[in-house]
Amino acid sequence: MYTPSGLTDLDGRIAQYAPLVKRIAHHMMARLPANVQVEDLVQTGMLGLLDAIQRYDAAQGAQFETYASQRIRGAMLDGLRSSDWFPREVRRNSRRVEDAIHATEQRLGRTVTEREVADELGIPLEEYHRLLLETRGNQLVYYNDYDEEGEDHFLDRHCGDSASEPLARLMGESFQSELTRAIANLPEREKLVMALYYDEELNLKEIGEVLGVGESRVCQLHSQAIARLRSKLKGMR
Repeated sequence: MYTPSGLTDLDGRIAQYAPLVKRIAHHMMARLPANVQVEDLVQTGMLGLLDAIQRYDAAQGAQFETYASQRIRGAMLDGLRSSDWFPREVRRNSRRVEDAIHATEQRLGRTVTEREVADELGIPLEEYHRLLLETRGNQLVYYNDYDEEGEDHFLDRHCGDSASEPLARLMGESFQSELTRAIANLPEREKLVMALYYDEELNLKEIGEVLGVGESRVCQLHSQAIARLRSKLKGMR
């Protein structure tokens, strides 16, 4: 039970780190479909923050903000997993975009433009841009997004024990090499979006300010970059 001073301390910690919850929520939105509301992420993230405050032990060595960020992201992902957050039609459209990029690049032997992908799909460029906005969320995720205290890692549960074998290690290294090459071959604007989002951890609005475009355009560029990467790596899955 909290004493009055304990409650005051708890309220103060929540107020202090509430901006962290909002920052993580806005950053995650680029990887989520349009039907997910940032307010819902913030709400579940606040539960993660409360859990972090109650569980944190400075003796473990981790800084509180690092520990809290993991708990906040974990709470947000738990909330997403418990709901139908990625509709079946969106999955189908995401595969259509990836297949169109793959087919066009195989035929032309180079990185293709948005208009060329739209032509491959047989739709106007404006319709293709709408698809990119709708299919955001079928995205690469951070490895530690599923790393929850006291549980097996999400990827460990789905990959089995074969990762310890030499062939599996070699294939893992090969995949990383192919991914690095695929990122290097992205169009410069998409490569910049990826760097600002994943390396600098800017949100869509902040990236838009750097590029001089709106948030929706940043989202389109990010979704197309991910679709390009997924289409190039299909053969290695």
